[in-house]
Amino acid sequence: MSYADTLLSTGERITHRVRQHWLVLLWGARIPIAAIVASLLILVLSSAAGATGMASQLLGLLTAVLFLGGLVFLAWATLRYLNTEFVLTNRRVVQVEGVVNKRATDSSLEKINDAVLTQSIFGRMFGFGDLDVLTAAEAGIERFRMIIDPIGFKRAMLDAKHEYEVDMERSGWQPSPPIRAASAASTTSTAGGTPAEGASRPAEASSAPAPSSAAATSTVAAGPSHAGGNPDEVTRTLASLADLRDRGAISEAEFESKKADLLSRL
Repeated sequence: MSYADTLLSTGERITHRVRQHWLVLLWGARIPIAAIVASLLILVLSSAAGATGMASQLLGLLTAVLFLGGLVFLAWATLRYLNTEFVLTNRRVVQVEGVVNKRATDSSLEKINDAVLTQSIFGRMFGFGDLDVLTAAEAGIERFRMIIDPIGFKRAMLDAKHEYEVDMERSGWQPSPPIRAASAASTTSTAGGTPAEGASRPAEASSAPAPSSAAATSTVAAGPSHAGGNPDEVTRTLASLADLRDRGAISEAEFESKKADLLSRL
């Protein structure tokens, strides 16, 4: 189980998961790789030159330091690469990084206002790109650099946001402004130097206001009548009520009361 799986809340599930391209690992480990190559070259040259005495000992020590140090830093760069991932759930987008000290940043799907995809010709050839997720949060933007299959990740994010807003509308929640979904073809065709459509104008980032406590109460009260006796409708309504509870819009007691009411109608 990865660290991102431990961050999931009740009813939350991972729908898409990607990592950075292997070129990120290659670039991050360039110095230790160079040290290992240099140690091997010194070993070969010293053997060919037939160095003896003090010179041989110094060359041997230098070779050992470069080789072992290169291996240690290469292992560290590999661990950093393996512990960096980008996760899409049915509620948010999460970026996790760090080996010993973990750092996780996330953006709620309802707060996402725009997504700018940038892919160079080289990126299209090797299947990676950059994705800037513009949100209504104070930070304003999440930068996903050199991720694998950025088009697929953006498509999955659009689908997840749409499904999330449909569920919220059914429960009476007012959705946030939709993402300006520029097609992947038009976005990737700008690799010659023209910025993507989403970046040509400032993000119109105004998230929908959170419902008041009165609105949340009326939403909860309306839940059972909408659900009826249909198991699918009851399941969706329970998920919506759980989300309202997690946001603090309703209390735990209200959630349990409506949950019992819904289950009694099955």
